[in-house]
Amino acid sequence: MRWVLGIDPGSAATGWAFVGRDGSRYALKASGVIRPKGPSRPARLGNLSLRLDELLEELIPQEAAVETPFSGKNPKSAIALAEARGLILGVLGRRGIEVTGYSPAEVKKSIVGTGRAEKSQMIYMVRRLLALDFDPPSDAADAMSIALTHLARRRNIPS
Repeated sequence: MRWVLGIDPGSAATGWAFVGRDGSRYALKASGVIRPKGPSRPARLGNLSLRLDELLEELIPQEAAVETPFSGKNPKSAIALAEARGLILGVLGRRGIEVTGYSPAEVKKSIVGTGRAEKSQMIYMVRRLLALDFDPPSDAADAMSIALTHLARRRNIPS
C-alpha cells in the first residue's frame, strides 16, 4: 500500500491524516488535529513544530500533501496561516519528505467533482471513500481530502 500524510495547515488547528491506497482501495491509518499551545504565536509555532516532529517520527511518511493557502480577506489571518504552513514545510523538508501542494478548489474538485463543494459534501465523500463509520473532525477531514487528492492524482505510480 502507498501511504501519504495529508496536512491542512492552521495556526490554531492543523489537521493531519495518514491515508493509503492499494489499487482502487483507500484506507485511513491515523488522523487527528494538532492544536498548538502557548502564550504567544512564537510559542505556539514552536509547539506545532515539536508535535509535528513527534508525529513524523511515529508515522515515518515518505511523502506529504499540504493544502496551499488561498487569498483571504483578513491579512492577519493570512499571515498566521502562512507562518504555520511555512513551518510545516520546513519540518517536512528537514526530514527529506517529498511535498506536493493542492489548493482548496483542487481538493474539492477531486473529491466531490466541483471546486465549490460544501463542507458537508466533502465529509460525506471522505466517509464513503475511506469507509468510515464516523464523522471526522473538520480539520482532520480536510487533511484526509488532501491526502486522497494526492493519491488519486498519482494513480499511475505503483503502490
